[in-house]
Amino acid sequence: MNLTSFWQSHKATWAELDRLLEHFQKRPRTIGAEEIDRLTLLYKKASAHLAYIRTYYPDDEVTHYLNQLVARAHNTAYRQQSSSVGQLSRFFWDHLFSLVHQRIRFIGLAGLLLVIGGISGFAAVLIDPLNLYYVLPDGMAAQIDPSRLGEGHDSINSPIVSTAIMLNNIRVAFLAFITGVTLGIMPVYLLFFNGLIVGALAAAFYQADSSYAFWAYILPHGVIELTAIFIAGGAGLHMGYRLLVPGMYHRKHQFLVAAKESAQLLLGTMPLFVIAGIIEGYITPSSLTLEAKYGVAALTLAALAGWYLYGLRRHRRQQSLGRGQSASLDLISK
Repeated sequence: MNLTSFWQSHKATWAELDRLLEHFQKRPRTIGAEEIDRLTLLYKKASAHLAYIRTYYPDDEVTHYLNQLVARAHNTAYRQQSSSVGQLSRFFWDHLFSLVHQRIRFIGLAGLLLVIGGISGFAAVLIDPLNLYYVLPDGMAAQIDPSRLGEGHDSINSPIVSTAIMLNNIRVAFLAFITGVTLGIMPVYLLFFNGLIVGALAAAFYQADSSYAFWAYILPHGVIELTAIFIAGGAGLHMGYRLLVPGMYHRKHQFLVAAKESAQLLLGTMPLFVIAGIIEGYITPSSLTLEAKYGVAALTLAALAGWYLYGLRRHRRQQSLGRGQSASLDLISK
């Protein structure tokens, strides 16, 4: 293989490795497990390329460039690992965003299923209020009294309520994730059914002209809680999808990869459930005004949106840097 053909075949690999090394140097706190694995793979490939090009073109400028690139990669790959706190920070700020971004379609589908269930439940109760008894679990409908919304908070044991709610929400998310092995059927049912319940309750309070108060008690914790359930549900849907559509790789391999990534997504939702449980145990039943509770909901929504937009901007900046590195390599080859 001549030097030009060799260059054209492998320049994309070298450009990606160069970009990763720049990222490791400038923003080491944002490095995730995926980037480390990718760096290791690219380093091995570049080392093999260097061994070949040293044999046939030892004095070429490309050889010198590749030698420096491999040396930088070696120093970075074998550098002492950062603390566990730093690794944990990178997981939530970088790796988790990468997983969410990759699965955003499935997460969006999970949200859509819950919205469809909510609309269905709302319409069913709006058409006939007695449908509330068919939609809600046994005994739950009889306890619904919109006229008493907000009463009795002094008797609520907030720590116990917070813990119970947090554990229940984690259970729902775990079921939505683990039932992905049913080809995605059970996650679809769980998401639709939970939306059905919320929609039916919303209709009951709407008919009692208490919608404003109802959503003030739902949204402060609901924004975070539903986001976490969407993520967990999306992870379950992706597992089911990979069982049905394995793609170019073996079905078992695709499922195991999807299960690993989905488990990491589920792990990433745990802090969200903790925060949602604290809000639901302390802020939701508090004596704060309804407007203040809407304000809490807006803050949680802004925090989640800010986290995603920040990660998206950083992701695009890395892609732009990669294209710039590729253009620089083209100039070297000329």
